[in-house]
Amino acid sequence: MSAGEAEQPPRKRRRKIPTSTGSYVLRPLVEDIALATEEHETKVKISCVELWDKLMNILLEGNLYIGTSAGKILHYVSIPNAPDNPSGNPSYIFASRLQPTFTNASDGKQRPGVQQILVLPKVAKVCVLCNGTLTFYTLPELSPALDNTIVSNCSWVGGVNLNANREAEEDGETIMLCRRNQVRLVSIGDKPRIIRNIEYPACLTTSRRDNFACVADARSYALLDVENQQKISLFPISSLDDNVTGGQVEDISTRLESSRPPSASSPGDFRGHGRSTSLGNFVTGLGRRSPQSRSRERSTHNTPEPRLRTVSPVAPQNRDKSAENPTKRLSTSGKPLPPPPDTEGGQEGVLANAVAASANLVPHICSPTPSEFLLTTGTTLDDPGVGIFVNLDGDVVRGTLQFRRYPTSVVVDEISYDGQERNHDGDSPEGFVLATVTQQHEEGNREAIEIQRWDIEDGGRAEYLPVPFPFEEDNVDDTGYEVGSVALRSLRSSYCVPFSEVGEKLRAVRMRVSREGLVDPADQNRDVKEDWELKRDEDEETFAHRLGSQRTHIAVWSGSSIWWVTRNPLAMQLDEAIDQTMDEESLRVNRSEVIQVVNRVRGQEANTETEFLSLEYIRQKSSLILIADMIAQPSSPDDVTSADWRITEGLLIEGGVDPRVTLSLMPLLHEEIVEGSKGIWIHAGLVPVVEHYSKKIFGGSSSGTQQGKVLSNSSTLHIIKRYLYAWRQRKGFGSIADEVEVFQSVDAALLRVLLHQDRSTSTKSGVPSAARSELYALVDQGLDCFERAAALLEQCHRLYVLSRLYQSRKQSGKVLETWRRIIDGERDDGGELRDGDNEVRRYLAKIKDISLIHEYGTWLARRNPALGVQIFSDDSSRIRFSPQDVVKLLQEKAPAAVKVYLEHLVFGKKNAQYANNLISYYLDSVLQVLGSSEDARSILLQSYETYRGLDPPKPTYRQFIMDNSIPETWWHDRLRLLELLGGSHGADFNYDVDNILARIEPFEQHLVPESIILDGRQGRHQQALRLLTHGLGDYHTAINYCLMGGASMFHPISGALTPHTTSTGEDQSTLFEHLLTEFLSIDDTDNRLERTSELLERFGSWYDVAQVLERIPDHWSVELVSGYLISAFRHLVVERNEAAMTKALSSADNLKVVASFVEKCTAIGPRVEEMQ
Repeated sequence: MSAGEAEQPPRKRRRKIPTSTGSYVLRPLVEDIALATEEHETKVKISCVELWDKLMNILLEGNLYIGTSAGKILHYVSIPNAPDNPSGNPSYIFASRLQPTFTNASDGKQRPGVQQILVLPKVAKVCVLCNGTLTFYTLPELSPALDNTIVSNCSWVGGVNLNANREAEEDGETIMLCRRNQVRLVSIGDKPRIIRNIEYPACLTTSRRDNFACVADARSYALLDVENQQKISLFPISSLDDNVTGGQVEDISTRLESSRPPSASSPGDFRGHGRSTSLGNFVTGLGRRSPQSRSRERSTHNTPEPRLRTVSPVAPQNRDKSAENPTKRLSTSGKPLPPPPDTEGGQEGVLANAVAASANLVPHICSPTPSEFLLTTGTTLDDPGVGIFVNLDGDVVRGTLQFRRYPTSVVVDEISYDGQERNHDGDSPEGFVLATVTQQHEEGNREAIEIQRWDIEDGGRAEYLPVPFPFEEDNVDDTGYEVGSVALRSLRSSYCVPFSEVGEKLRAVRMRVSREGLVDPADQNRDVKEDWELKRDEDEETFAHRLGSQRTHIAVWSGSSIWWVTRNPLAMQLDEAIDQTMDEESLRVNRSEVIQVVNRVRGQEANTETEFLSLEYIRQKSSLILIADMIAQPSSPDDVTSADWRITEGLLIEGGVDPRVTLSLMPLLHEEIVEGSKGIWIHAGLVPVVEHYSKKIFGGSSSGTQQGKVLSNSSTLHIIKRYLYAWRQRKGFGSIADEVEVFQSVDAALLRVLLHQDRSTSTKSGVPSAARSELYALVDQGLDCFERAAALLEQCHRLYVLSRLYQSRKQSGKVLETWRRIIDGERDDGGELRDGDNEVRRYLAKIKDISLIHEYGTWLARRNPALGVQIFSDDSSRIRFSPQDVVKLLQEKAPAAVKVYLEHLVFGKKNAQYANNLISYYLDSVLQVLGSSEDARSILLQSYETYRGLDPPKPTYRQFIMDNSIPETWWHDRLRLLELLGGSHGADFNYDVDNILARIEPFEQHLVPESIILDGRQGRHQQALRLLTHGLGDYHTAINYCLMGGASMFHPISGALTPHTTSTGEDQSTLFEHLLTEFLSIDDTDNRLERTSELLERFGSWYDVAQVLERIPDHWSVELVSGYLISAFRHLVVERNEAAMTKALSSADNLKVVASFVEKCTAIGPRVEEMQ
């Protein structure tokens, strides 16, 4: 290498490679290579490329070998990346330039230069084929090896066993040397060792799997069994070549001296190849088609089984007949092909020209699986090419591949997305065939890489990856080199191509949301960041460096540059597809195309960390775009179809994006975001999306209108609600980062949505609507954002819902306080607390906090004494109170409820212990009104006068005043007072009669019933009967008074007296005598006569006839008391007759006893007793 050569590093003319949605992209390996160093070297181009990685200490040293058409090898060595860019592409520097040994041609023809560079990593050797001469060198410095062994007249070197990783370790590596007349199998180690010579002249390319090798010469393909030295002819490279017979098995063994004896296997031991196939006819029919046919559809029909399995080839005359009648030829799909164009030279001339054009077809052999080879065939370079899969038996398998034009180079990619080499024992995610073809453009022909799937039946949609054209003027670059020559190469060593863009998209960054809803830029000023945030940013950058790298072994070159052909990372591929759905003019996205992108990864399982993050990122980005587009679109969201709503909802739930990010794009709901001390961290690729839509939603002049549209659209609210509900179901999942802040935001936003939906709910029916039921259920289950929820409910004036929120936290004091605010009249828009007093009473019966019961029980007793007293008297309450304590408490804090509680004790519990206290309360109430109200006194006097004026029969005075009760408290208290004074609690109940009499004395004429009862309690029955007869005119009660012995005036049971309540004896007789005296003193004559006659007739048995006759006035006629007299006389007669009957019965009983005595004496007989 000259000094000038060492000073020429490759020029760094970096081109920005555009992002792509395809399966593959190009990444630069080395650009602007100085291919020529001497002035006479013109139009030098790259002829071959090879790579060898060597592990040096811990670093991987890459050695790049570039062969040129000038017959030189350029050696480049990689240098490590800079510390500040660990994930960048390594740089290659020029190391040396080698002129391989070759034999000069004597015919003066232009030589191809370096044809092949074959690296043998196992033995650290490299084979270089230059101008037909094969030489050997050591790796990596390319020093001569194997004692400067030179092989001349060599057309190809290769045939490395592609299954070598499955074989046991052996010394050396076995290669195939293709010489002019034969193929030689050689083992390369410390020294070359010939294993076997195979008779196959003019071999141009090979591919080997163990003992089976697929080879090709200039005209056809063949399958070799290198161990048993047998050959199966396959089919011609050009389908127009009729001179190649396919399916014929030949023995190609030869006697050559080698380092070991050839295999002892005989041709007869080679099973499965002793037959002819119809492969030749299949390829002939497949390729003989009109040049105008450009169909790229892949045939899914396998080759039919041949009818004959003989060694004889197909008869030539059959092929001739087919050629003579081309209209009967069939395509692979079974349809007749169009006839060839009619030319002046006739059909024979057309075929001759086509055969001449097909001579330039180069054979291509690849091996996608351990049991299959991929071969190419066609007609001319400008016509479509066909890829055919052949198994180790020589049979066509799978379908065929269609290339737009006959490819100039073909490789098979056996590396999946996870960067691991394809495992032949299992299924690979994807398998691709890459071929360089020519595409027609407006500027002229351009080279491109055609990409197809080979592992699926229909072949999928073919993709085209353009290869960068060095210069577009005259196809010549600035050094005068010929450009446009593009070739693919599958290298022996694979390389991990870094994609820093993937890490930049997938790494986490902090997103800040302002109060206005706008998202702050992701690249915050480092000066305002805290130490922990700076540390995390560094960690995320380190993490991003290991994401997105793709392992590849395919290189492509054009002009003076070389690129890696590598799988397009999933994140970049789909991210670009999503970006292309945006209409730059309308700033709207094509929603159907976004959904199609998501459907491409639906159900796909991640196998690596990068793929997992990529799928997550794509789902999150697509879901954000779809929901944000709905919110930000100027038209109504109702324009979106229901199916679109469902898909958007499913993507939101499936995407798993931090719900705070989604909420940041929603008007009003963004106010509920809780960032926390650690903030919101999302994929960096999502930040531009959020920034764009946040500015569109919140930053424009119509932001308020947009917010109103979103909140007024029920479909939007339903989607958001179900999305938030789905997130609430994830509570407790350990995989959720910032769980506290996330669910605080989710709960607050969901509460706000439900409050908005419930705003229009009617409260007239009394049955809560579905929205209100959901609101209650949400609050009752408990909210993580408790304080924010309380503030939000206060802000919305939903006090009853606020009380349920407090109840979810068992804050009884807050619940009761909120209810008291509602009952006291504070605004509650829901209006749910319809019977607040009873709600408070029932709630107090369930709690155990005595202080709360005292506070709110007395408050309720002041407000509603009847309900308040139930709190302290309910037997089902969890806390029991003694009457003494309750009375004392009520006297201090609710005096108005004391009387109600005493009524409960006396009338409800029949506890006479507090009857005197109750009588005192009643007296206070009645006397206070009578003393201050003339109307009250008039009412009482009028009631007496009205009752006395009633015609008999009339009710008792008690019944009369109850039937004609007035809605006054004092009136109710007087009735209860009469009941207590009248002895409703039995004879054992005593009260202070003298004290009561002293208190009512000023109102004695107004409180006549009370005076009657008290006179009776004191034994002044005659006075009591006088008041009943003359003061009230209640004759029925007077009679009852006599019957009951003066015990009570107002018996609690109205109607007839039961037998056990009727008293007999001297007391009743005396009372009836007093009553007769009072009746005889009635002022009204008719009333006196009627009442006296009735009394004597009904209760005449209580009177002596003689005394009655003496007291009856003489002027009364006998007829007035006839009823009494008849009854009395009848009673006297009955008594006389009863006495006579009794006397008679007594005499009969005496005779009966005497007779019985006589009979017994007779039965006993006499007995003689002797006197002593």
